[in-house]
Amino acid sequence: MQATLATTASFRGAGLHSGQAARLAIHPAPAGKGIMFRRIDLGGALIPARWDNVEPSRLCTRLRGQDGATVDTVEHVMAALAGTGVHNALVDIDGPEVPILDGSSAPFVQGILDAGLRLQAEPLCAIRVLRPVEVQEGAGFARLSPADHLEIDFSIDFADAAIGHQEKTLDMANGAFLRELMDSRTFCRQADVEAMRANGLALGGTYFNAVVVDGERVLSPGGLRHRDEPVRHKMLDALGDLTLAGAPLLARYTGNRAGHAMTNRLLRALFAADDAWEWTVCSAAQRQRLPGAGVVRTIGKAPHDDPAPARAVA
Repeated sequence: MQATLATTASFRGAGLHSGQAARLAIHPAPAGKGIMFRRIDLGGALIPARWDNVEPSRLCTRLRGQDGATVDTVEHVMAALAGTGVHNALVDIDGPEVPILDGSSAPFVQGILDAGLRLQAEPLCAIRVLRPVEVQEGAGFARLSPADHLEIDFSIDFADAAIGHQEKTLDMANGAFLRELMDSRTFCRQADVEAMRANGLALGGTYFNAVVVDGERVLSPGGLRHRDEPVRHKMLDALGDLTLAGAPLLARYTGNRAGHAMTNRLLRALFAADDAWEWTVCSAAQRQRLPGAGVVRTIGKAPHDDPAPARAVA
């Protein structure tokens, strides 16, 4: 069965890159509608959350609708929707970029679970990968290969000793996203901050909504939430970007130094090869192995807004 929210979940904050304030509300939607963004500041322009609406953008995933309306940095909220098992939702936003909140998916997950989930009578279809599909760029690559449920395998390498080489593999079934990934924050190197800002990026970044590292040091207060928080966040991003397939994937995703653009190229390569995938109606057993199956709220309600104002990353 498909699922949507029982009521509306609301959020507010600033975009990581634009720095612009935005309010975002995730509403229930009918079965079969998928995830749709609506720019209410642009006359209700609709932007389907699909791989073929992704356009090139630095350091985030941007969606563009047919009328030219865009919404940036959708990956964290998309990961939250997948991780809570939401298949249909209308996401209203009154600005150009999804609020970054604390830099992870955790506030979105909490808001969705506070709003509640509602099962829908329509059967749930998934996309089964039939043969390996891979894209490469330099030393990096991303691959989808056959599996009977979603697995994510990711590795990263950074010169800064605070990150270094990290790798992690997760079976995404049984609430693994909530237990292992949802609270892992976006990250960057202190040396890159000024360059990003000179190019109009990271204008809303603070030490409280991103992990900032400088060599061996973690500059963000409180340090890391997990020893390997950076690779966990890359896996979070990958789930969000893979959710733009439009249905749950039955596949193993392997990423090595991969990012948003490479994952989108991988989806384009998959759907360009008719012999590489097929639609399948999920059995009860398959539904129980999907990332959001059976999740429930286990912690108290929390505000779904940006953290208290903090000094900007500099």
